[in-house]
Amino acid sequence: MNPLLFTDGYKLDHRRQYPEGTTLVYSNWTPRKSRIEGITDVVFFGLQYFIKKYLLEDFETNFFRKPKADVVAQYQRLINNYLGPNRIGTAHIEALHDLGFIPMVFKALPEGTAVPMRMPMFTMYNTLPEFFWLTNYFETLLSAVVWLPCTSATIARSYRNLLDEYAEQTSSVPEFVNWQGHDFSMRGMGGLEAALLSGAGHLLSFTGTDTFPVLPFLEQYYGADSDTELIGGSVAATEHSVMCMGTLEDEVGTFRRLITDVYPEGVLSIVSDTWDLWKVLTEYLPQLKEQVLNRNGKVVIRPDSGDPVKILCGDPEASDEKVRKGVVQLLWDVFGGTVNDKGFKELDPHIGAIYGDSITLERAKAICAQLKANGFASTNVVLGIGSYTYQYNTRDTFGFAMKATYGEVAGDGRAIFKDPVTDDGTKKSAKGLLQLSLQDGGYQLLDEVSWNAEQTGELKEVFRDGKLLIDQRLSDIRAHLRMTHK
Repeated sequence: MNPLLFTDGYKLDHRRQYPEGTTLVYSNWTPRKSRIEGITDVVFFGLQYFIKKYLLEDFETNFFRKPKADVVAQYQRLINNYLGPNRIGTAHIEALHDLGFIPMVFKALPEGTAVPMRMPMFTMYNTLPEFFWLTNYFETLLSAVVWLPCTSATIARSYRNLLDEYAEQTSSVPEFVNWQGHDFSMRGMGGLEAALLSGAGHLLSFTGTDTFPVLPFLEQYYGADSDTELIGGSVAATEHSVMCMGTLEDEVGTFRRLITDVYPEGVLSIVSDTWDLWKVLTEYLPQLKEQVLNRNGKVVIRPDSGDPVKILCGDPEASDEKVRKGVVQLLWDVFGGTVNDKGFKELDPHIGAIYGDSITLERAKAICAQLKANGFASTNVVLGIGSYTYQYNTRDTFGFAMKATYGEVAGDGRAIFKDPVTDDGTKKSAKGLLQLSLQDGGYQLLDEVSWNAEQTGELKEVFRDGKLLIDQRLSDIRAHLRMTHK
């Protein structure tokens, strides 16, 4: 599809609505407000994908390389059918086609930067006066593409910080946190692109993922290389259909066959609540104890229903002793383990647990806290982080907005802003040209600066006139994020 069609309908005629003589529109992309308790910084991620995918690939393939007459005819036909008789015209579309590239500048922070609220992640403006209308024409497409990877990368970072904190307190293998947050979200996301963008954001903080196509995605758009680096990984795992086909009557036989014949070594995750989780833990696994302990690898038990805190850590109010103990204690009862130097129990390395149904930051914290209270290291369990975490968000989760703050009309610079009297201050924008600087280890925003000042600071040109100027690699973004203060 012609990417100029990727916009809100009300933007189609903004070109004629700007004052006569307008030659420049300068805008910025900023997170304005956190609606998740405890999160005050937002991870910047996804602009490079937007530039490569849309400004370079899509415009080249589906606009500039298409016959101008065909592009213009489609554009005019659709608008006439959409708006009825109008005077939008097509001369500006023809002029862009003749130009052959997107005449814009994007200035941005490095991707992987944790950006404080109300600080711009990037700015953008047109480089040729006749294309002033392009800047905010792109607002819809930019918003639709960029808010999600930023949001998911931010939430993943919060999981990472939480799991790191508990691993530091209770575990002898804090490096296991790389795998402790595992992306289960793909099937529940709002389409394939959403799954890829969110899954890529997750992998800035973790290496565990079942969103398999995120590997080629990160190779294509973020210079990753599966042959030389670990982009993401997973393990062999069953689903309920596998267990059901093995029959209820021979569920223990299914476990035995998988453990000894199909996967005699390596990590194997087995969904274990198809029928009776407690029977698996107290009857089947004791029968298979020697096979599990003699394997060269780990068997991971996966409950998939119920309250994850109570299932993993036990329900103290339950009448059934098995339910009171929970999965981790029952695995300890069968397989044992060691007490580490910090005084917490770690299951034998041949056995473990994962839970991936309806995990949230709050539940993850409760699981870690209860494991600690029970005397277990937090790294005894892996958490499958799914769409219950990554899809239940909107652009307003962190108040993302792209707003114009400066323009030029007939050679006259105009510092512009919005500040609705009916708002609580969230929607108040910066004003004029912007400069973002580092002072005392933190970002400081100066607005209404001169063009000379705007050219300095932490926002660097990443795109100009159809050319990508900075091409970040996944490894660099991960390293940059790790260096960022929590």
